[in-house]
Amino acid sequence: MSATAAATSPSRGLHYTLWGFQLLLGLMMLGAGGAKATLPLDELAVNMPWIPSVPGWVPRLAGGAEVLGAIGLVAPSATRILPILAPVAAACLALVMALGVGMHLSLGEGIAAAAPAAVLTTLFLFVAWGRGLGAPISAR
Repeated sequence: MSATAAATSPSRGLHYTLWGFQLLLGLMMLGAGGAKATLPLDELAVNMPWIPSVPGWVPRLAGGAEVLGAIGLVAPSATRILPILAPVAAACLALVMALGVGMHLSLGEGIAAAAPAAVLTTLFLFVAWGRGLGAPISAR
């Protein structure tokens, strides 16, 4: 391997780290999104105090976006069919999480309620960068 190829190829560590984040974040979004999309709103409100403050379609829309994002985060990379969709899904999930930060803050729930969504926004942005530029997966 030439020095130029070694300098431009992504490290295995980055590749494996991105896969780890994709899988963990995908599973997390699948669970959280599935719950928001399907559970009764009063049941959701027990653990999510913001639910009564918004129209009923908001958690359903967020849940649907999270489920679709979870699929888009993992499936294109795993199948190597249109793998460019993985960083797009990660960027979209970062937007969903950033909107969640704004919602928590606008409802007066404070930094503690917004912090998990802020951390997730950062992680999704890392995956979007990593699969878009840092260590992209090539198509079949």
